[in-house]
Amino acid sequence: MQPAVRLERVSRHFGAIRAVDGVSLEVRDGEFFAMLGPSGSGKTTCLRLIAGFEEPDRGEIALHGRSVLGVPPYDRNINTVFQDYALFPHMAVLDNVAYGLMVKGVSKAERHRRAEEMLELVALGGLGDRRPAELSGGQRQRVALARALINQPEVLLLDEPLGALDLKLRQQMQTELKALQRKVGITFVYVTHDQEEALGMSDRLAVFNHGRIEQIGTPEAIYEHPATAFVAGFVGASNIVDATTAERLTGRRQAFSLRPERIRILGRDPRTAGGAVDFTAEGTVAHVQYHGASTRIEVALTGGGALIAERPNDAAIGSRPEPGARVRLGWAADAMQPLRDEAAA
Repeated sequence: MQPAVRLERVSRHFGAIRAVDGVSLEVRDGEFFAMLGPSGSGKTTCLRLIAGFEEPDRGEIALHGRSVLGVPPYDRNINTVFQDYALFPHMAVLDNVAYGLMVKGVSKAERHRRAEEMLELVALGGLGDRRPAELSGGQRQRVALARALINQPEVLLLDEPLGALDLKLRQQMQTELKALQRKVGITFVYVTHDQEEALGMSDRLAVFNHGRIEQIGTPEAIYEHPATAFVAGFVGASNIVDATTAERLTGRRQAFSLRPERIRILGRDPRTAGGAVDFTAEGTVAHVQYHGASTRIEVALTGGGALIAERPNDAAIGSRPEPGARVRLGWAADAMQPLRDEAAA
């Protein structure tokens, strides 16, 4: 089966700025695919290239096996949902949703029938007569989704669609958006700088940095097995241990990443009794940060360097160490992930 979206060695430069620099990726049909990265990493430019809002300087872009180079946006079976919703404020919600069908010449009765069906799909049944200003941010985002889906696009592009919502509503919409994608079965390509969104919703994701892709994989693979120092540091919290420090701690001159939750504080900690400990290090607690469900403990290591350990805030594990306390840390060999770009680490 042909991939829904294929980019092969695609580049887009703006003067000296390499916004997209030789990107290749494939998005499978029916997949929820996220493009994750910080501001300026190239993910939004990539989305605009797929949509046809930009043309590449070089490379190939294909949708279901068909090249779309030179094809204008309106001739690509794609729709885009933006962060600012882009709704028509003077139109009722029903007419906003039905707008694409009106442009195609669909009869009023038919387009209103289908618009009502879409509003039901996004849990906005009965609100078609309202104006966008009368809706909450989450409801307006659902209207934007309904309007994008009514034309049954092959691919739906979503550019930071939840960025304007508060935290609680954003988390709620993540669940709803994932369920909606499963229900309609359309390929979603989702751009975000929020690692929680990318990890929680996507089937696979690509991590962007400086116009290039650092790694592509499932959320679990990206988090548990980051390939580069950038991925390890950007996707979740991670200790990046350079080759010199690694040699002192493990005897091997190989830079690695180590998630804070994989490090245990040994000694009187009751958790010492369970789990393998292949490597240990001693040091002094420098900082203790409370994060609600967990506490992060930064330890300045004897001999140089530092590690951050994270432990759940469970009364059963005893009190947390205070700054200045001497502690011993331990971790299993399989908790260390080698980094291929040792120089960057």
